[in-house]
Amino acid sequence: MVDVAAKAATHRIGIAGGRIDMLPSTLALIESGSAKKGDVLGIARVAGIMAAKKTSDLIPLCHPLALTRVAIEFEVSPASGKSFGSVFCTATVETVGPTGVEMEALTALQVALLTIYDMCKAVDRGMTITDCKLLEKHGGKSGSYIAT
Repeated sequence: MVDVAAKAATHRIGIAGGRIDMLPSTLALIESGSAKKGDVLGIARVAGIMAAKKTSDLIPLCHPLALTRVAIEFEVSPASGKSFGSVFCTATVETVGPTGVEMEALTALQVALLTIYDMCKAVDRGMTITDCKLLEKHGGKSGSYIAT
């Protein structure tokens, strides 16, 4: 594990984003709230928050952090033409400390999307999780990063 004792405690933000593509009928189930397992996006939001808090238990050598904020947001994009429907997810994680929260944001994102997959796999095994990446990072000595 990297020694961060000498690093300044600063406000740090990590934002990750990605999406899950699915059949239009699967997206309709999610939007209507009629999926057999319940409120898909509500449960995926809670799963993402829980995952952010457990990142150091899942990723070797990742520092345990006192998170000050975790937000999971979803944007539904209906199918158009021959395209699939999609749910875009953004995970924002914040802390005040000596190391960043990029891993927490990426972990929250992936678990939120995996939860959507798990809750809908009985009706659509062809869902695809894609385009998951760090969108922004702010704070610390290296400053800000914004994906292009």
